[in-house]
Amino acid sequence: MIPILGLIVGIIVGLFLPFEIPQAYASYVAIGILACLDSVFGGVRSKITDKFHFSIFISGFFGNAILAIILTYIGDRLGISIHMAAIVVFGSRLFQNFAFIRRFILNKFQKQDMI
Repeated sequence: MIPILGLIVGIIVGLFLPFEIPQAYASYVAIGILACLDSVFGGVRSKITDKFHFSIFISGFFGNAILAIILTYIGDRLGISIHMAAIVVFGSRLFQNFAFIRRFILNKFQKQDMI
């Protein structure tokens, strides 16, 4: 219930307090959001498999985002697209976790239809 409440509050704040991110920081914010989404989907997957630990989730949520942003910053300073590695890794993990969650939900509904 708390995640849904947080999502609703975030949407309301985003709608009524519009905030524009400067172009210079757009890649940092984008890679941070991708890292956070990876952690959220990983948390949902671990909750489904009864392996969820809040401390691991929080440390991964902030740790992944900070590490991805630091890699993006270092890459920008070196003139190398290091952030592409983070995009590939987080993107693939995001889709893997989503596929697992989707299969879990579909299997759950199919079993209910059979009963």
